[in-house]
Amino acid sequence: MSQVTYQIDPAHSAAHFSVRHMMISNVRGDFTKLSGTVLLDAGTPANSAVEALIEAASIDTREAQRDAHLKSADFFEVEKYREIAFRSKAVAPAGDGELRVTGDLTIHGVTREVTLQVEGPTPEVKDPWGNLRIGATATTRINRKDFGLGFNVALEAGGVLVGEEIRISIDIEAIRQA
Repeated sequence: MSQVTYQIDPAHSAAHFSVRHMMISNVRGDFTKLSGTVLLDAGTPANSAVEALIEAASIDTREAQRDAHLKSADFFEVEKYREIAFRSKAVAPAGDGELRVTGDLTIHGVTREVTLQVEGPTPEVKDPWGNLRIGATATTRINRKDFGLGFNVALEAGGVLVGEEIRISIDIEAIRQA
C-alpha cells in the first residue's frame, strides 16, 4: 500500500490531559479544537507522517475560572501562543496494531521532542456518507516546566498546587482524502 492522506475530523477528535492537583487528585481537561493531517503508509510505517494543530484557547476543564487562569500568562498565554503543534519526525511499528511516533511538540513557544504511543490506526470504515475513516489514540507524558509552564504555589503541608507531569491522550478520527 502506498501513502494515503487523511484529514483529522475536528468534530470527532480531541486532546485530553490530566495533572495532579494539590498532590492528592487528578484534574482533567480537554482541548476541543484540533485539526491536522495524517499521511499513512500502512505497509511501510516509516513513510508515514502526522501534523496536528490544537487551538490553545479551546482548553476546557469544566471550570471557567480555572480555564481563564490556564489561558493567562501564568500558563498557556493564548493571546501570544495561539496554537499547540505536533509534527512527526519518525514513525515505527511498536507491536501489533501499535505505532511509536516521535516528533516535535510546541507549547507556549517552546519545542521539545516527544514520543507518542499510538493504538491504531484502525482499519478503514465507510461512514453513512461514503467517506472512509480511520481512528487512533495517542498517549504520552511531558513535564510542563520543559515548555515554560512553570507557575505553581507551595502548599502549607508541603508539596505544590499543580504537578509537573502532564499525561496526554489524543483521540482522532480522520477522513481519507481523494
